[in-house]
Amino acid sequence: MKVTSVDIWDTSIELAANWQTWHPVMIRVNTDDGISGLGEVGLAYGSGHSGGAGYVKNLAEDFLIGADPMKIERLWETMFRRTFWAQGGGPVVFGAMSAIDIACWDIKGKALAQPVYQLMGGKTNEVLRTYASQIQFGWDKERFIGLTRPADFAEAARIAVADGYDAVKVDPATLDEDGRRLRDVNKIMNARTVRMVYDRVKAIREAVGPDVDILIELHSSPGVTSAIQLGHALEELGCMFFEEGVHYLSVALQDKVSRNVRIPMAAGERLYTRWGYRQYFEQQVLDMIQPDLCLVGGLTEGKKVCDYANVYDITVQLHVCGSPISTAAALQLEAAIPNFQIHEHHVNAIKRPNRELCVPDYQPTNGRFAISDLPGLGIELNDAAVAKHPHLVVT
Repeated sequence: MKVTSVDIWDTSIELAANWQTWHPVMIRVNTDDGISGLGEVGLAYGSGHSGGAGYVKNLAEDFLIGADPMKIERLWETMFRRTFWAQGGGPVVFGAMSAIDIACWDIKGKALAQPVYQLMGGKTNEVLRTYASQIQFGWDKERFIGLTRPADFAEAARIAVADGYDAVKVDPATLDEDGRRLRDVNKIMNARTVRMVYDRVKAIREAVGPDVDILIELHSSPGVTSAIQLGHALEELGCMFFEEGVHYLSVALQDKVSRNVRIPMAAGERLYTRWGYRQYFEQQVLDMIQPDLCLVGGLTEGKKVCDYANVYDITVQLHVCGSPISTAAALQLEAAIPNFQIHEHHVNAIKRPNRELCVPDYQPTNGRFAISDLPGLGIELNDAAVAKHPHLVVT
């Protein structure tokens, strides 16, 4: 089997009338056997999506066209060793590598008539517990609502719990009381700001009761001191974990937060490959990791990172914030790994313009995901939906 062409879609999607544009970069790798596989660059948000799409084009031209997609490990090692840039890392390079790797696993599963999880050792987990992610924007299929009042945070949590979720994630420090981006989060926080954050999370706890897990997300916005301030304030509310309290440029910052806050620590969506995770594992500063398969190096590298984490008794929640391809890939790996903790279902994943990109439309039932037994990733592009977006073919 040989790769004959690669389709690349650098999409631009309005998820809601009052929110930012969404840019999933989706690819389809085609072969001379008539089997195609899907992958995604994990840069649907923030800046960099077009860079990721461009790097897929470069990798396809230099390494993929004419290659055997069944030799996944060989292809991964070739891209890592021969691109020059991969050995320095970064989301554009590893995002493109990840997309290609995931597509090759999809091809392999289809060629062997097996779901990807079977090729990775079979199911360890039959059903995947799932949480409602980013409820600071509401939990609504049509709208984004930047929440500010504690009562509105509580209502969003109640809506998610009514949908069947028994865990919700919130960034309580996204907006100030007036709905503006909260400033100076990386500096020592004043008492009023700490109290504002505390009141929002306390309102959620009072709304959902003691048995629903609350997951704290901070998007690496605080500095080490303000992260500790927030952690101390929230300790009494029984939160499940404390995510991305600080940025990733120095593991010493995470170490200081982990030593000073009595909430389990989570991070990892902006770490790439085993090498990026190594110091976090060896210094034991994380309790749960959150690799993004569309950035960490694909399914090949993602499986290795999860196994590496298991050596240190660290659990896994894959970061999922992209098109339905990202969700499908995550479900396949999470089904196979023994240290799976919980699955992330982002508020973007319940929005119609995102859901219609692929078929079938995988959504959890009562806060639990079943795993597809269809070959490969178990998902295909919705041609009518993707036809609206810019399309590049590499041959």
